[in-house]
Amino acid sequence: MSTNNFVEFDQSKCVDKKYGHQHVMSSFTTYPIETIRDEIRKSPIKPPTITPKYDSNSMSTVLEWHGKKDVRIAQRPKPIITDDSDAIIHVTSSTICGSDLHMYNGDMKGMLSKDIIGHECMGIVESIGPNVKNIKVGDRVVVSAPIACGQCEYCKTGLFSLCDITNDSKVMETMYGHRICGAFGYSHLTGGYDGCQAEWVRVPFADVNLLKIENNRLTDEQVLFLSDIVCTAWHANVLGGVGPGTTVAVWGAGPVGLLTVMWAKYRGAKRIFSIDCIEERLAKARTQGAETIDFSKDNVIETMQKLLPGGPDVCIDAVGFRYTKGMVHKMQRAVFLETDSPEVLDEAIVVVRKGGSVAIIGDYFYKSNQFPIGTFMEKAVTMRGGQLYCQSYWHDLLKIIENGEVDPTFIITHTMELSRAAEAYKMFDEKSDGTIKVVLKTAFAAVQQTSN
Repeated sequence: MSTNNFVEFDQSKCVDKKYGHQHVMSSFTTYPIETIRDEIRKSPIKPPTITPKYDSNSMSTVLEWHGKKDVRIAQRPKPIITDDSDAIIHVTSSTICGSDLHMYNGDMKGMLSKDIIGHECMGIVESIGPNVKNIKVGDRVVVSAPIACGQCEYCKTGLFSLCDITNDSKVMETMYGHRICGAFGYSHLTGGYDGCQAEWVRVPFADVNLLKIENNRLTDEQVLFLSDIVCTAWHANVLGGVGPGTTVAVWGAGPVGLLTVMWAKYRGAKRIFSIDCIEERLAKARTQGAETIDFSKDNVIETMQKLLPGGPDVCIDAVGFRYTKGMVHKMQRAVFLETDSPEVLDEAIVVVRKGGSVAIIGDYFYKSNQFPIGTFMEKAVTMRGGQLYCQSYWHDLLKIIENGEVDPTFIITHTMELSRAAEAYKMFDEKSDGTIKVVLKTAFAAVQQTSN
């Protein structure tokens, strides 16, 4: 497919040539989408079965959600091949994402008691359906957190997290006007799929949603985050248009914020600022070349205006909807006058240079009050957001990691057994013991390591 309708740019600077149009400040709206729609109308796509079949004779250790700050290890029947395009993965490593804390804290709508949670994992392919062509039993794979069909108009243009086929939530469609993709273990708003904090995971459309890791010298820890946050952080830089010579401010020094700093440095940013209030996290940001601001000690807007008069070219929100600073938004969220606090975005829009860009990869779900729409409009700010396009990025980001050009393992602070997942969630939520990123290991991981 031609990309001639897009703004001209240097393809040599683009990591992924196929979806190169994502690496420029385009709106994606000029793509000849009607041609793709015509193709799809001729060959309708069958949605995946969301609830898989199970083998009641074989049990899987899983992490279940039971309510606010209540997650429990349980034994559940093992999932088996349900659709012809499925694969079953014997998980070696999973991890807790910052967005898992939305559910842990009771802020994510669409959760049901005993839902299996988690959306970042990798492991070994145990079985495949008859229509799986590119993955075979025994392959070591990373599982994409967003579930894509690979065939709809959005998948065909590289916008995999906007897949039209894998999420049947009518609630999301009512809220947003459309549905985005399904996701593992991320509430019934995104389909209600079983999650990845488990010993076995069933993956629909396996050829699309699995990344084969052929280099056995790469550890799980080096490649696990390609399932989500390594790609999400790259996506933040894509959305903001970060490139050589740009100046960048990143709100949030959690795992995604830190990896966003890492990728901004890789992409040639001239100056990078990391904004948080936890010294251990700010120290990690400094190891990646960032200048840091502790918002518990310094006013962010005033400090940024002193450090970088005129403002940064790009501001990136890696925080999201749950974190409030002032009493006004705490009260409004508490009594459901708003669902999402806009305070980080407010600061970013004020700080960014005139004509600059704001990228949003911290999660927002519905509505905010007191959004600075006038400041946004009058300063001619461009703002873009969205979930990661994992499958657009992960092949090339894997090469960068394999070549040793970046090392995402610097964010890992704890490695724990899956059986201790409830303890790990509490630590991560409370940010105790310096917790930034926890990797959860299954019993199978030790077996696999010994065999290797």
